[in-house]
Amino acid sequence: MKKITCIFSGQGSQAVGMGKSFVDRYDFAKEALSEANDALGYDLSEILFVENDRLGRTEYTQPAILFVSLIAYKLFENELSIKPLYALGHSLGELSAISAMGGLTLGDAVAIAAKRGEFMQKACEGAGAGMMVTLGLSDEAAQELCLTAQKEGKRVWAANYNCDGQIVLAGIKADLESLVDRAKAIGAKRALLLDMSVASHCPLLEPAREPLKNLLSQKLNDRFIAPIVSNATLKRYQTKSEAIEALGDQLVKPVLYKQSISAIENETDLFIEFGHGNVLKGLNKKITAKESIGVSNADDLESAIEILSKDEQ
Repeated sequence: MKKITCIFSGQGSQAVGMGKSFVDRYDFAKEALSEANDALGYDLSEILFVENDRLGRTEYTQPAILFVSLIAYKLFENELSIKPLYALGHSLGELSAISAMGGLTLGDAVAIAAKRGEFMQKACEGAGAGMMVTLGLSDEAAQELCLTAQKEGKRVWAANYNCDGQIVLAGIKADLESLVDRAKAIGAKRALLLDMSVASHCPLLEPAREPLKNLLSQKLNDRFIAPIVSNATLKRYQTKSEAIEALGDQLVKPVLYKQSISAIENETDLFIEFGHGNVLKGLNKKITAKESIGVSNADDLESAIEILSKDEQ
């Protein structure tokens, strides 16, 4: 039996139409959509399946991504009696991972994801917050770039360590913009501002930490079926109290995604990404030699079930 780590994508993986093949093909997914609609108080299918301007707004983006990730995992779980070795996610994906491992009901999970988005948006309201991706910089160069800027009074931080040479910075948009030429001068092949109005995984989100922790304390189950690898600390945890701290910390600390994969790759035979887009599968190719597959739609799901069923025999 392969030792499997389940991985869940974060914001940025969304696209209109995601999850539709699951809902079209599986009654379970239709029922889950109805449960999500009741929890959210609006029709999620209008966000997921119809061209709209809300899917790009974080309070809608987050529950939409989480819903598709959870449905992909639950449909997979319904077919195979495989217990993951670990679960982890990129940013919002850590909440998806906890939910998939039994930490939250689907209804509570999408509702909390929506609230998480609201808390993040409110924390950055009026601040002119944003994020910028850099390509080609080492971790040390990106950190030094931010440290030098901070000494000049600029509010910028390294926020996502996605893979070698791909680091996302967060902070005040004008401060980030002022670093574009400087980043290129020290070796960045590209420095591009992202279309975002929040600054994730940096101290600007401190006002969101306690409201999120309070909400989690009311809804989280006591224990999860597999350990979660923390984005923020790389520690492995499996209980409610640890999850509350981990999800609070990850709002204001950088996502150590490549480090998370590297920390467990020697224990893992196969990484399976659940959710739209196969973004993490692509990153994993740059991080580890271990195999990664994605479950982004119904065809992917059937392919993954076939692959793993052979291993079970």
